[in-house]
Amino acid sequence: MFRLQGSKTLAVDLTGDAVKAKNGSMVAYDGRMSFKKLSGGGEGVRGMVTRRLTGEQMTVMEVSGQGTCYFADRATEINLVSLHGEKLYVEASNLLAADAGLRTGTAFTGLRGGASGNGLFTTTVEGSGQAAIMSDGPAVLLRVSPRYPLTVDPGAYVAHQGDLQQHFQAGVNLRTLMGEGSGEAFQIRFEGDGLVYVQPSERVTVGGDV
Repeated sequence: MFRLQGSKTLAVDLTGDAVKAKNGSMVAYDGRMSFKKLSGGGEGVRGMVTRRLTGEQMTVMEVSGQGTCYFADRATEINLVSLHGEKLYVEASNLLAADAGLRTGTAFTGLRGGASGNGLFTTTVEGSGQAAIMSDGPAVLLRVSPRYPLTVDPGAYVAHQGDLQQHFQAGVNLRTLMGEGSGEAFQIRFEGDGLVYVQPSERVTVGGDV
C-alpha cells in the first residue's frame, strides 16, 4: 500500500511483497527490509541494453520485507497514481516508485523528447497497481478530451496516461509578443482522451521559456 506522509515522503507498507523504487531514495524504514539493485530499470539485461541505446536512464532498487519503508528524493512533491491495466508515460527522473508487479519499459516520444531536453524516449509503467511520480511543486492533473485538447510547456510536463496523441509544435509565446522573450518557443499538444500531469515549475528546455 502506497500512502503519503506529508507531500514529500512516500510510505509503502510491505507484508512480504516488494516495491521498485529509485535507487538511493530510501530515507527510513521499520521492520525487516532487504534491498537489491536491479539492472536495466528492473527489466533485466534486455532492459539495460534498451535503455543504453535509447538514453533513457533509470537506476532502480527492489525493496522487500515486512514493515514500512519511506522514500523521498530532493524534497520534491510526490503524486500517487493508481493504474488499472493502463499505461503511464513518465520521464525516468520523475518516477519514484512502483509496485513490483507493474511492468516498466521505454517508448519513443519523437520531437517532444527533443524539445524537453530529456531525450527521444520516455519510461512507461503498465499494469495494475500503484506508482509514485515526482514533481517540482504540487502537480496539476489536467484532463484531455476530444473536444478539449491541451497544449503544454515541455519544461512543465511530468507524465500522462490514457489514449492520447502527442504533437510537437512551435509557437510564439506571450512574453515574446511583449518583447520579453528570446524567440520562438516549443510546445506539446495532446489530443484524445486522457490525463496529463503538469508541474508548476519549468525545466530548462531546448525550446527555451514558454
